[in-house]
Amino acid sequence: MNELSSRILCRLTAADDFLSGEDLSVELGVTRSAVWKHVDLLRKEGYQIEAVTGRGYRLTGLTGRPVEAEVAPFLTGGRFGRKLSYHEATLSTNILAKALAAEGAPEGSVVVADCQSGGRGRMGRTWVSPPGVNLYFSLILRPKLPSFRVPQLTLLVAAAIHRALSALVPEIEVKIKWPNDLLLNGRKVCGVLCEMQSEPDLAHFVVVGIGLNVNQQDVPPELQGRATSLFLESNRLFSRPELLATVLNHLEPLYDAWLGEEDLSFILPYLEEHSLLHQKEVAIDQLNRTVRGRVSGIGRSGELKLEQEDGQTCLISSGEAHLRTALS
Repeated sequence: MNELSSRILCRLTAADDFLSGEDLSVELGVTRSAVWKHVDLLRKEGYQIEAVTGRGYRLTGLTGRPVEAEVAPFLTGGRFGRKLSYHEATLSTNILAKALAAEGAPEGSVVVADCQSGGRGRMGRTWVSPPGVNLYFSLILRPKLPSFRVPQLTLLVAAAIHRALSALVPEIEVKIKWPNDLLLNGRKVCGVLCEMQSEPDLAHFVVVGIGLNVNQQDVPPELQGRATSLFLESNRLFSRPELLATVLNHLEPLYDAWLGEEDLSFILPYLEEHSLLHQKEVAIDQLNRTVRGRVSGIGRSGELKLEQEDGQTCLISSGEAHLRTALS
C-alpha cells in the first residue's frame, strides 16, 4: 500500500460518516481524480468503500490486516505504533526496522509484515512465517541507558505480551519460558528477538522483533508438538490489528516504568509467577557446556537463578533451557 492510499484509508477509518472527495483532495493536496484512483486501489486490496454522489466516500468493511489504519483505533498509548510501516512480504522486519532506526526513525515506530522469507529466532533459528494468519513485527526503542541493561528488555517484552494475551484470551494459560519465548500447553506460540546498536556506555537503539502465531490452523510437520497458535489452542479467530495494538498498549507503560528503575526488580514477581521453569529441574545448553539444576527464580537483571546439585546457586545469563525428565 502506498503512502497516499494509506493516508486516505486512515481518514476513512477515523470518520464517523461520509468524507467528500473534494475535502480529501484539499486536505491531501491532490486532485479529486487522484482520490478516486486511490479509493479504487483500496477496494482492490479488499476494503469495502461506499461512494455516494454528493456525499463522498464511507468505509464499510476492513481486511483484518495489521496496517496503520486498522491498528490505530485500538491504540491507547502516545508513541508505540503511532508510526507504522506495513509490508506485504519482506525478508525480515528486524532488518527493515534496523535500517529505519539508523535513519532516525522515532522511538515507538513499528514495522509489520504479512509474511517473512527470512524470519529468525534466537541462535539463528528460522521462524516459520506464512502469510495472512500471524503477526510478525519489530519495534524501535531508544532507551537512554547503558547498553548492559538492554538484555533485560527481552523478559520485559515477554511480560507485556503475556499480559496482552491474558487480557484477550483469558481462557488459556500462557507461560513465559526464559529467556524469550511464550508457550501454550508446552508449545511455542511467541518468540522475542532483541538486537542492539550501541557503544559500551549507551544504547543508540534497540529493535525488538516479535513473532506471534495467531490464526495459523496447522503446524509444519517438523514443528509438530513444539509449536502452536492462539487459534489452535482456543478454537477461535483473532483480529490481528487488535492483537498488535494490545501488545503495544501493554508494553509502552511497562517500558516507561523500566526506564525509571535500576533493573527488573519491579516486574520479577510477575515473571516468576508465570514462569514455565520456576521450581523445575532444567538443563541449560550453553556454547561449550550444559548446566543442570533447579530453577529458584530470576535475577534482577534477568538471569536465571539455578540451584545446582552441590547446593550452590549460580546466575545463568544466556543459554537454551530444557525441562529435564526423570532420565535426563
